[in-house]
Amino acid sequence: MEIPWWRDAVVYEIYVRSFADASGDGVGDLAGVRERLPYLRRLGVDAIWLTPFYPSPMADGGYDVADYRGVDPLFGSLADFEALVADAHELGLRVLVDVVPNHSSAAHPWFQAALRGEGRERYIFRDTTNNWQSTFGGPAWTRVADGQYYLHLFAPEQPDFNWRNPEVHEEFLDVLRFWLDRGVDGFRIDVAMGLYKAEGLPNVGDQSFTSVSPVWGQPEVHGVYRDWRRLLDGYPGERMAVGEVWTDSPEDLAQYVRPDELHQSFNFAWLQAPWSAPAFRKVIEDTLSTVPFATWVLSNHDVVRHRTRYEGTEPGTGLARARAALLAMLALPGSAYLYQGEELGLPEVTDLPDEARQDPVFFQSKGELPGRDGCRVPIPWTVDPPSHGFSAGAAEPWLPQPESFAELSVEKQEGVADSTLEFYRRALACRHELAGEIPYSLEWLESPEGALFFTRGTLVCAINCGAHAVRLPGHEEVLLSSGPLRNGLLPPDTAVWLRRPAS
Repeated sequence: MEIPWWRDAVVYEIYVRSFADASGDGVGDLAGVRERLPYLRRLGVDAIWLTPFYPSPMADGGYDVADYRGVDPLFGSLADFEALVADAHELGLRVLVDVVPNHSSAAHPWFQAALRGEGRERYIFRDTTNNWQSTFGGPAWTRVADGQYYLHLFAPEQPDFNWRNPEVHEEFLDVLRFWLDRGVDGFRIDVAMGLYKAEGLPNVGDQSFTSVSPVWGQPEVHGVYRDWRRLLDGYPGERMAVGEVWTDSPEDLAQYVRPDELHQSFNFAWLQAPWSAPAFRKVIEDTLSTVPFATWVLSNHDVVRHRTRYEGTEPGTGLARARAALLAMLALPGSAYLYQGEELGLPEVTDLPDEARQDPVFFQSKGELPGRDGCRVPIPWTVDPPSHGFSAGAAEPWLPQPESFAELSVEKQEGVADSTLEFYRRALACRHELAGEIPYSLEWLESPEGALFFTRGTLVCAINCGAHAVRLPGHEEVLLSSGPLRNGLLPPDTAVWLRRPAS
């Protein structure tokens, strides 16, 4: 059987407003992405995933969609999108787009009609509320002028659809067709475990992302994805879908990727694991034993960047661990999702002034939570102020960049052998070379305390999460390491790929 392109793909997430600004207004756009496609081809990724670029009031960075079949003028035009897809395909890059089916913008024509009393069955309106809370903080219900309340599991500007209404089903099938007809290769599904809510909307004690909850993961959602799979399978070119599924159970996660449902689901357990060999091993074993096609991710636009998450007491620990984790992740069976800027070693920006912040998490928590702006700061292309090459003109970027970004820019790292950018390029090139010769399976090797050794055919990966150097496993060649090796030893916070003789 031929291996589908997405099984081993490396997908690069582009947070559109923070990637590259061709118009010079301080906000990233589709033309900026198009201009930087050769950079991504050289980096060595197989596909890009674009966060929402649809018309939106931007209450939640575009995840509040007012029109699912257009492009917000902030990001360009439909012609810009079609040109981007054409250029990406010319370069051998696939294109995934975000689809947001759990909720719309309050500015969506359907919701505006609902406020006038028309078609309220498309959303969840009630005369009384329950105790559900918004994921962003505060109640999940907002009262409208006539006294009814509507449900919003996120911001008040993001009313939840009523997926028990067949009209909602038909609308989203048509939205998928619209973008498939324009050449997209697949979809990333936002809040894929949402959509349906338990009948009767019972009160809840724990509203976290669990596999048993009246708020998340209702069984009816799987029928939606079976319908979507049939639609995708009807198009040529191996179109695919990957779900954003937050759950506490690998068995629950596996249900979303049954043969007639989604092709992939994000594996957030890997991202959430602490810097620990036993923790990494447990996530790997749980994942590979429950899902047919694994995915791995270290950072995205919703979480603190992994360089900062891994930071220890010694300066530089976070970057060393981030590079090591990347090497371990790329050695695992399955596909890997990268987040823009991680190839530059960007840290979380933790000192954004309050007046610059735009994330609704910050505002709905009344400043108690910093929100997600710190991982969304525009990436640096050059050393030049005021935007480090992010904007074409002299505009200030929509979120301020720290001065330290100059030293982390593409311009500063390109061609520097030990830079994080060149390390990523080597790692992705090596992975591509190995892909055809190593099996889609993993075997554990005996590992010293604090370290993790595993093999896939002739590839051996070793990562040292401990405090002391450990001896390298047997090998005939060092392929790539995340940091210097000394005297046959693997230092702490370092990973290595080794080649061993074929058995």
